[in-house]
Amino acid sequence: MVRPTQQDHSTEELQVLSFNICMIDGSWASTTEFSGCGWVWKDNFEKIQLLGTRNYIRRESALHSEIEALRWAMENMLQHSTYQSFWTDCKELIAMIKESHAWPSFAI
Repeated sequence: MVRPTQQDHSTEELQVLSFNICMIDGSWASTTEFSGCGWVWKDNFEKIQLLGTRNYIRRESALHSEIEALRWAMENMLQHSTYQSFWTDCKELIAMIKESHAWPSFAI
């Protein structure tokens, strides 16, 4: 939310920034047979609109699970909104997207 600067004798108004947020996460453990992922889509007012969770055969690494979560979330969000902001807590995934040339094994 953005608060405009106070003007003489005017009332304070709030402006809401217009964007949607899709938060993603993947789970992975080397000792289990399955991995999992999930996403939550929030609207401009941070109200949950949709969410999804699923499991699948364990991926190669935790990073692969995070990538699967992002791929699945993007696939679902395309059905609902063409403008989307994706959030993750995975530093490696962020680095891979920002510096794709440094991650040649994920080029496909």
